[in-house]
Amino acid sequence: MVRINAFAVEQWMDLYETSAKHNLAETCCASISLNDLLALSPKKDLVDYTQKQVYGAIRGSEALRTNIAKLYSQSLSADRVLVTNGAIQANFLALYTHVGPEDHVICQYPTYQQLYSVPESFGAEVSLWRSEEGNGWEMDLGKLRSLIRPNTTMIILNNPQNPTGAILRREELQGIVDIAREHGILIHSDEVYRPLFHSLGSEQEVPPSILEFGYENVIATGSMSKAFSLAGIRLGWIASPNPEIIEACASARDYTLISVGQIDDSVAAHALSSPCVENLLQRNLRLSRQNLEILETFIEEHNWAMKWTKPKAGTTAFIKFVDREGRAIDDVVFCQRLQEMTGVMLVPGSQCFGGGVDFRGYVRLGYVQENQVIVDGLNTLRQFMRDKYEKLPLA
Repeated sequence: MVRINAFAVEQWMDLYETSAKHNLAETCCASISLNDLLALSPKKDLVDYTQKQVYGAIRGSEALRTNIAKLYSQSLSADRVLVTNGAIQANFLALYTHVGPEDHVICQYPTYQQLYSVPESFGAEVSLWRSEEGNGWEMDLGKLRSLIRPNTTMIILNNPQNPTGAILRREELQGIVDIAREHGILIHSDEVYRPLFHSLGSEQEVPPSILEFGYENVIATGSMSKAFSLAGIRLGWIASPNPEIIEACASARDYTLISVGQIDDSVAAHALSSPCVENLLQRNLRLSRQNLEILETFIEEHNWAMKWTKPKAGTTAFIKFVDREGRAIDDVVFCQRLQEMTGVMLVPGSQCFGGGVDFRGYVRLGYVQENQVIVDGLNTLRQFMRDKYEKLPLA
């Protein structure tokens, strides 16, 4: 029997999300309706109502896979894209296909628990490639080299990173590719928050996808859920320049998914078509910057209690809450009491990203909801900080 650790962050979301009055834990850009999607484009062919609802294209329609391929600046063809039921299935399939017992896997950390718990469940040994906030969550290539073993088969990345909003820059990605090429290691990059790079310096380059370094032994996964505001259609993808990787994933996929729904496929193809995709991303980048500025002002107001490295991309911030002596508060109790007393939902870092050991005092906050959600949620949190916060226990 395969044994896998409980998926802490998803269980927390399932437990508290439906009862939250102010959901500051949401990680998707503010969701849009189908009417909103139509308003972003002159095209009105969102759904063909005469189309019979058969299985449809097994690997995803040609139109959808072509539009996904266009998200990457290299000349990626549609047959190098495999459509899945969300990025969560894309990650699972790619890991299931390429990781097994006696393999050694290196995973960027902190990150989404799926990326290290799933390989462990397949019998692989996982080493965490740790980053520290004291270094701005930057990754140390020297540490990566020190983790390489003769049986290392995969390096797992998350760029932009959940929960910190940190990024791997071009030079860091090139270093990772060089190390992987030297040892014949597969790189798996969860790029679900790409291309939401909203807070780079004026002279800072938007990081390229892992697909854009001329190394064939790579996998990128993505989704309509985060940067594209369409979590409800449950659509993601696996992309790779290597046809053998795509064929292997497609073969495994046959056991889990015949095809995504034709309506979901059509909606995603429309959203990723021009000019709709450009308009949608402009909307979400604008909302990201507006809300992040509000959050930054709030954190500065409470700088005695809240410490962070400002995110450069994505939709989440990882914030450490401390007492007046700088000691970490109990983040789990904090999140529980905050929601019970005020309806404000946050995610505790130690339980959902650190296995109860790491990241005590940290919480993940999602800031790319509708602007009023952020304003109302932070106003409610402000009152809690004033009246209840200093009574919380320490970690």
